[in-house]
Amino acid sequence: VSAHWALGDNQLWSNALTSFAEETGNPMDRNYMQNYTSSPAHHGMGFTLVQDKAGPLSRLDANVTYAYHLQLSNTFNLSLGAAAGLSNIRLDINSLTFPDSQVDPALSNTIVSQLRPDLSVGLWLYGARMFAGVSAQQVLSQKLSFTNSETYNTGKEVPHFFATVGYKFFMDDQIAAIPSVMVKYVQPAPVSVDLNMKIAFKDKVWLGGSYRKDDSFSAMAGFNIGKMVNLTYSYDIYKVPSYIKMW
Repeated sequence: VSAHWALGDNQLWSNALTSFAEETGNPMDRNYMQNYTSSPAHHGMGFTLVQDKAGPLSRLDANVTYAYHLQLSNTFNLSLGAAAGLSNIRLDINSLTFPDSQVDPALSNTIVSQLRPDLSVGLWLYGARMFAGVSAQQVLSQKLSFTNSETYNTGKEVPHFFATVGYKFFMDDQIAAIPSVMVKYVQPAPVSVDLNMKIAFKDKVWLGGSYRKDDSFSAMAGFNIGKMVNLTYSYDIYKVPSYIKMW
């Protein structure tokens, strides 16, 4: 779930690739694209609430976001932003199974829930049809372990770096296709590339999919509630053999 709004202006300015104030016209209309002008410089705030679950691990991130939007030209804005908040990471030990009913010694004195500060930063270039950006998540590199054992409490969170670019194509007056590419780097893992496609209907509902080579497929859906609130859901299917080949 995410929500965002402009500050210090009676007009709500929005990204032409997501949602728009009614006064600015219909972003699914070709005439809107032809007459599009970037928004004046302004501040923006919002919040995000993200729930993620992968096997026995689950994570809930709650962040307050801030961005300053620069007007680079009549057709492009550049947004500089940051998000700060808290992350709750949980381990469901009841869902773990071990051969011969043995317990992994790394789970002795298990800590099932941890609260950590979170910080992300990024740059976002956008216009009526295209967007591009770079960002870093989990900027605060910090320890993350589910045991008090000195032998096994060496885990930690590391920064995640992203770069993305995409473009909006009209299929008709009410449907648009938005392909994009995202590159991700997390040390010491290899660089990964996601190929994404979104189909937007009347700028209200969208469906999408993503493919990461030798790793996973994703199905996604989203719904824009009014001008400021977005609901998004995704489901990832991982190709387990790709991990087996790493060892």
